[in-house]
Amino acid sequence: MNCKLDIHTHTLASGHAYSTLMEMAKTASEKGLEILGITDHAPSVPGSVQPIYFRNTHVIPREMYGVRLLIGAELNILDTQGTLDLEPFYYRLMDVRIAGIHKMCWSGGTASQNTDGMIAAIENPWTDIIAHPGDGTCELCFEPIVDAAYRTGTLLELNSSSLRPIRNKPSAHTNNLEILRLCKKRDMPIILGSDAHICFDIANYQYALPLLAEADFPPELIVNDKPDLFFQIIEASGMERFYTRIPDSPY
Repeated sequence: MNCKLDIHTHTLASGHAYSTLMEMAKTASEKGLEILGITDHAPSVPGSVQPIYFRNTHVIPREMYGVRLLIGAELNILDTQGTLDLEPFYYRLMDVRIAGIHKMCWSGGTASQNTDGMIAAIENPWTDIIAHPGDGTCELCFEPIVDAAYRTGTLLELNSSSLRPIRNKPSAHTNNLEILRLCKKRDMPIILGSDAHICFDIANYQYALPLLAEADFPPELIVNDKPDLFFQIIEASGMERFYTRIPDSPY
């Protein structure tokens, strides 16, 4: 796969990442990427930024070193109602919105309740991508999640970082394999995410690639080498946004 995009990455602003925005963009250029997503953690993750950070991202150039930048956030799914941790006002200021469950700011329940929460986040018209749904942070039922993502056009991520042995996520392999098989059954595209927290890991999918091979997942259903397909999917899934009233700024 000739990777052309990596949408899920973090800069120093996330509080536990180690490269600046310019370092990330320069490395993406050196690796031959066309598109780089900068999706720093939303405020519920300890050490991350305050909401005003996302209000001011309009000052960031959307191209650096020949790489198109998509500036957004990795929003936190907080509970079984699918609550996200930024006000909707901020969503329209972002180029891309990822939502995921993180242990330090997640209030869950049964597998069925957790699944309902993720589905609610998927059904939020502003959600473009669900981050690491198979990492095992909480118990989930994957078939209804894949069905909801298929219905709404939301991309599910195969997150390479969560498969690293040092992350100690014992169910990540089995969970992600199930998600891949369900997506394959539906001819449903997925996105690979490096979840890079340092510039050297941009487009590093070394732990995801063997899983793709194990699932015999069709290359034509992976969007990372197909920028046009990526934009087609997120633009189609976001049509409802244009009919959603955005509240005034909380500041």
